[in-house]
Amino acid sequence: MTTVAGPATTPSAGRDGSGSAEPRGGPGRPPAPPAERGPGAPPGPPGTAAPPSGRRRLDHIDAMRPLKQVGVVSTHALLAFAPGASLAVGGSLMLLHVTREAFLFVSSCMLTYSYRALAASALGRFFWRRFVAVGIPYLCWTAIYFGITYRAGRGWGGELGHLGYLVGTGYYQLYYLLVIMEFYLVFPVLLAVLRRTARHGRILAVSALAQVVLVSLMHWNVLPPQMRGFWATRELTSYEFYLIAGMVVALHLDEVHRWLCDHVRLLLGVTLAGAVVAEVWFVLAARGVLGWLGSSSDPFQPVVIPFNVGAIASIYILGVVLVDRRRSATLRAVVRSGSDNSYGVYLAQMVFILALGGLGWGHVTTVVPWPILSVLTVALVFGACVLLTSVLARTALSKPLTGRARVPWASWLPAAARRRRAETPGETAVAPPLAGPIGS
Repeated sequence: MTTVAGPATTPSAGRDGSGSAEPRGGPGRPPAPPAERGPGAPPGPPGTAAPPSGRRRLDHIDAMRPLKQVGVVSTHALLAFAPGASLAVGGSLMLLHVTREAFLFVSSCMLTYSYRALAASALGRFFWRRFVAVGIPYLCWTAIYFGITYRAGRGWGGELGHLGYLVGTGYYQLYYLLVIMEFYLVFPVLLAVLRRTARHGRILAVSALAQVVLVSLMHWNVLPPQMRGFWATRELTSYEFYLIAGMVVALHLDEVHRWLCDHVRLLLGVTLAGAVVAEVWFVLAARGVLGWLGSSSDPFQPVVIPFNVGAIASIYILGVVLVDRRRSATLRAVVRSGSDNSYGVYLAQMVFILALGGLGWGHVTTVVPWPILSVLTVALVFGACVLLTSVLARTALSKPLTGRARVPWASWLPAAARRRRAETPGETAVAPPLAGPIGS
């Protein structure tokens, strides 16, 4: 049996080891202040250095965020520039869709971890914080994409109608945030139910069964059109298992962490087997060998659920490995930067994909194989988004466009230069850009 050991079992309280952290925005990310923690709030897991609020930092889950954003950008790069009729592209997209479920699982897990003692008296503050962290960036980026994709000729009425449609349904990748905001509305009720019940395993099993049944009914067109395809991707019920699983994991984080780290080979084997079964299913369905398998292009496939669960667990393990103190300082700095900027990568990625498309990037496939072009696209888009987010985070637009608290320009200086600056008479110390304890 393979085990993974690392700092995730005893994560540092802050990025600089100071035990404090500057909260960032984003889905599920802001920490719950003491005023929002009801009486009898559960303490943080033992053996961890906790910040003043009493919660430990979850650096390993923080590290999951850039990993899944790479998957999200990969999905959109394939959709934009790879040959759509290719079986290899379709099979890749089928597995890459796990990033959608991973996004929601992590957001749910971290929201529950932060607000697991949320009191009824603090609901107003909770919903306002959620709106600032998610609602405002959603509206701002919807307006940005509306401007980028503006087409003359529809008239003011048509344009306003189109803008309203985008706000109500989510532009391209932004629909994830719609689902998250739907989840925020029911989160206090779900949390209250979980806090009042002890049989979380049974709740999770029922949720998993419901997910399989619901996705199967979608896939085989039993449900009405409003609950399938495009509309289903915007509905909370389509992801209920991953959201509830995130909440249950947050309430039993130590036990789940130990089990995952003690069963790495099992997890990897299940994930690989799930991927193989899903790909065989896809090929048979795409070639029409077995008609009863249904559409191969359906965004919801019941066969991928085991792979999704295994892949999310595997990403968790990879996060544990990446933040291990035995990793190099350079690698940990890269992971930290990816975590800091991952929300901005998610929000801004289509700006650069659209720009590349406008420059004729897709025609490069005539001289460069599409797998290589896809890797280049992901690297270019991810890097450009990190740079853009890093700049925006140091301006007055930080909150509305990146969901992060503003950080000073001097934070780009190396740590040694910041220390010298702080020690210079008459200079003010500049705090490094710290990340909050919650991932998106």
